Amino acid sequence: MGLNFAFFNDWVQENLGIELDAYKERQMQRRITNIMNRAGAKTLEQYASLLKEDRIARIAFIEHLTINVTNFYRNKEIFELFEQKMNAEIFSRFEFPKIWSAACSTGAEPYTLAMITAKKNCPGARIVATDIDEAILNKARAGRYSEYEVSNLAKADLQRFFNKTDTASFEIKNELKRRVTFKRHDLLKDMYEQNCHVVVCRNVTIYFKPKARDEVYRKLASALVPGGLLFTGATETINSAAQLGLKKLDSFIYQKKQQNERSEING
Repeated sequence: MGLNFAFFNDWVQENLGIELDAYKERQMQRRITNIMNRAGAKTLEQYASLLKEDRIARIAFIEHLTINVTNFYRNKEIFELFEQKMNAEIFSRFEFPKIWSAACSTGAEPYTLAMITAKKNCPGARIVATDIDEAILNKARAGRYSEYEVSNLAKADLQRFFNKTDTASFEIKNELKRRVTFKRHDLLKDMYEQNCHVVVCRNVTIYFKPKARDEVYRKLASALVPGGLLFTGATETINSAAQLGLKKLDSFIYQKKQQNERSEING
């Protein structure tokens, strides 16, 4: 007898507020089966009962579901190209840029953005970092990272922005922590940030079905001010960028069109 994924999807949405139907079906079912087996449950009904009673199991499920793989300057060459675009298009034009790191995982991405704003001497920048997983957000707020996670950073950045701990890890200094506000957000359900000058949303929509993915990109485009930048993952492409008022600047980097650019297209 097969596993009752229809029951489990409904249970997760009702009890955990996560819409599994928006994720690619086979990929999500494989992930659920793996963690269910690891937890010792034989059926999804048993696993739902376990999640209802066991807070630790529930946290482990959400962490497993949300795929938290991250490091500083992830895909370094691409991120450095995006930094150049921010210098040219954002820091040179906006004194108080609002930057949103969506699906920020353990915080390496928003802290990378915070380092960039610090090095550009942009004290007016405001960075909002969101994720669906509250446990992961708590890790992000703590700001402690392994040697691997900081391996892309220059030695000068490590010395300026991190304290070395006794456990062979690195902790973000308070100067940088104060630049980032973390809060819970579900890309599939919640209201989006608005009036953003930069939105970074990388390696997330690859797990969504096309309809959910397209809706996320529509909302991300709406979150940007004219001239704002959207940075996606190295395996993600926005097929309907022009219809969303976006133009492609470079690999995985899009810009919200100005009003005059839209008028030219519509005319």
